[in-house]
Amino acid sequence: MPKPLRVLAVLALLTVARHLPAQSAGADSAAQEPGGRVVLVLPFDNRSGEANLNWIGDSFPDTLDQRLNSAGFLTISHDDRAFALDHLGLPPNFRPTRATTLRIAQTLDANFVVVGNYTVREGRIMVQAQVLEVNKLRMSAPLDDSSELARLFDIENAVAWKVARQIDPKFSVAQQTFLAASAGVNLTAFENYIRGLDAPTPAERVKRLQAAVAASPSYAQALLALGKQEFADLNYAAAAADLDKVPPADRLALEAGFYKGLARFNDAKYADAEAAFAFVATRLPLPEVVNNQGVAASRQGKDASALLQRAANADPNDPDYHYNVAVATYRKGDFAAAQREIAAALKLRPNDAEAKELQTHIAAGRTPLAAKAPFEPLERIRRTYSEASFRQAAFQLDQMRAMRLATLPPAQQAAEYTQLGHDYLKQGLLPEAEQEFEAALAADKNSAAAYAGIAQIREQSGNAEDARLNAQNSLRLKPNVPACLVLARLNLVANDLPASAAYVGNALRLNPKDPGALGLKQQLESRGQSIP
Repeated sequence: MPKPLRVLAVLALLTVARHLPAQSAGADSAAQEPGGRVVLVLPFDNRSGEANLNWIGDSFPDTLDQRLNSAGFLTISHDDRAFALDHLGLPPNFRPTRATTLRIAQTLDANFVVVGNYTVREGRIMVQAQVLEVNKLRMSAPLDDSSELARLFDIENAVAWKVARQIDPKFSVAQQTFLAASAGVNLTAFENYIRGLDAPTPAERVKRLQAAVAASPSYAQALLALGKQEFADLNYAAAAADLDKVPPADRLALEAGFYKGLARFNDAKYADAEAAFAFVATRLPLPEVVNNQGVAASRQGKDASALLQRAANADPNDPDYHYNVAVATYRKGDFAAAQREIAAALKLRPNDAEAKELQTHIAAGRTPLAAKAPFEPLERIRRTYSEASFRQAAFQLDQMRAMRLATLPPAQQAAEYTQLGHDYLKQGLLPEAEQEFEAALAADKNSAAAYAGIAQIREQSGNAEDARLNAQNSLRLKPNVPACLVLARLNLVANDLPASAAYVGNALRLNPKDPGALGLKQQLESRGQSIP
């Protein structure tokens, strides 16, 4: 997408999101009040006097964006921030004054801006963050934290939690859940990823991102960034291979799938491209995705007119979508439909020479095979990914879901929130999962499944006492396997084998084929403990 259009897309997204409520309909938060949810996190200032630590300042927006997004805020991404700074004539590494910060925030229509600084001394990092409330021109009191530098993730996640609480005092997700959210990525991988994003050359970018993936092979952000850079370098086979490693359940899988589809398409592997675009379209059926799915299908000789028409209907102001429908219907010999679509395309883009030629053939009623001169028009693929469009669609889908759930009876609301919580839990998205389980309990305080979900989160975040309490609350309401297994695992860790075996036995009576219960049974029996 050209830079001016990219900035307009970002601004359009922020305008849509500015006064939308929080993602969870069960969240009684400040988001329901005027003030908006759009947050701009700027790189933190390095006050250590050591230039080799500058990457840490660039890492704060990355982590805070992830955590604040999980808390229901809409953050301005690294790429969007860079485009916006460029639009304002400011360099990417610009460190603004308070006055300039306000100007940037107002230009981007942000409701809040997070600024900060850090100092590193003798292996410790001291961080101070502040939140600027743009509309009231009010800066918060400093939000301080410190720790060993090796625990940088903990510091950044703790600061993110404090920022979320500063903006929304009713935000209820536990700080420990935020601290556990970066599990699975080591600090070396994180450093290489951040340095890779801002590397001065494509070669250095690839080298850094490859190092990040080597250190953490399942690091979805690094895999996506690496695949996108390889795609930009025209290394399509490598791009597709790396993008394919982003887990399908990961929140970045949609963007990865789009670029994987383009990489396969450019390698003339049209069936693989169609499958990649179809995967994305089933979750976010945006016109550019549906269009590309249709174009990839057409390259295989399939009739893709229905898919291409869907794209044109979804975005009737895009001339390429009308052109594609014209090509597909012309190829079928449906000249009336082709004439309507090519006329629409030329009305939007009058100087399109290829469209004019197609119009001539359509008017003459000549199919490609009947044409005197070789003429085989091809549908046009959309080669640019609009992150703003994807984020806007995802955000709006969340709002539609919240409004729909609000109309359901409390028990059904709780059941759906709980299912969403488990979906997030499977992806390792602990803050998002906790919000859904809390929303379930707000709808129905007797939801055993929601208590069991929170117990699983507390177990994963290392809070054994709260995990045990929530699991017991769940079982008091209703016998269920997940709560039994939480208590079984906690007792196993505490070396209370008989108690662990009792809960495993209860779980197996509820579901004799549950894989988690069978795995624990095997562990206990290997230690000489029988299952009652």
